[in-house]
Amino acid sequence: MKDTVRDKKLLARGTKYLLDVMFVGGIALTLSLPWTVRWIGEYLPEVEAHYGELVLIYTVLGIAALVIVRELRRIFRTVLAENCFVKENVVSLRKMGKWSLFIAFMSVVRSVVFLTVAMLVVVLVFLIAGLFSGVLAQVFEEAVRCKEENDLTI
Repeated sequence: MKDTVRDKKLLARGTKYLLDVMFVGGIALTLSLPWTVRWIGEYLPEVEAHYGELVLIYTVLGIAALVIVRELRRIFRTVLAENCFVKENVVSLRKMGKWSLFIAFMSVVRSVVFLTVAMLVVVLVFLIAGLFSGVLAQVFEEAVRCKEENDLTI
């Protein structure tokens, strides 16, 4: 039993660490987009032809992804504190859902500029993530309500 609890905490801490690395790496990658897209454009003429549009769209997508990772990091703080059924997590899940749907929409816009099969997969993944986050927010909201009622009865 103790090993299971220890393993769960290790998994949560490891995931939180991974999210921290993703957040810092995402900031660096988003800031480097003007140079990265130019470098990729040297090898792919289609990218070079749409340099400005792609830098703008990928910057917007990068910022949106960073917001989602930030909210995940907030949720994992409550998981590590063993207090995850709180209103703040409901708010974070709703934000993640909205930003995921925004990424799906912006990816459709990006596909108009430069269509790839991979981007269509991104649209589908973020559409599902947005819907899932919205449903999960409702589940957490109900769990918070039950927890608050239970806390009042003690």
